[in-house]
Amino acid sequence: MREERARVIIVDVHAPLIVAGLRGEARRTVGTEHTAEALGSGDVPVLGTPAVLALIEEAAVNAIRELLPEGATSVGVWVKLDHLAPSKIGAKVVATAELVAVENRLLDFVCEARDGDRVVAKAEHRRVLVVRDRWLAKL
Repeated sequence: MREERARVIIVDVHAPLIVAGLRGEARRTVGTEHTAEALGSGDVPVLGTPAVLALIEEAAVNAIRELLPEGATSVGVWVKLDHLAPSKIGAKVVATAELVAVENRLLDFVCEARDGDRVVAKAEHRRVLVVRDRWLAKL
């Protein structure tokens, strides 16, 4: 039943300009609101894993944002994230995402986040193209 529902939500999204090789980036200066303490994911004042994930997703969205057909969007459906090193408050973190595979409406990205020259996270991330209004109507 879930597969049928998903099919109804994502039908009719054609995005021929969205192809492997597209790249996106997102930047953030770590503030207290991004820490594990603030997000409830730990008790240390460093960039929390949920904030790293949000930054990586933002980079993936930025890779395709300008090429989406009118009325379409993408939603994150899967991620494998390795948060490798801490970033302190004030650090400037840059996430990058490269679209490495497109299969119908499925978009697979390889991502990483860096704090200066140091890789602080690596991820694989999948998004699905959806018709925004249809997807929201199903909530």
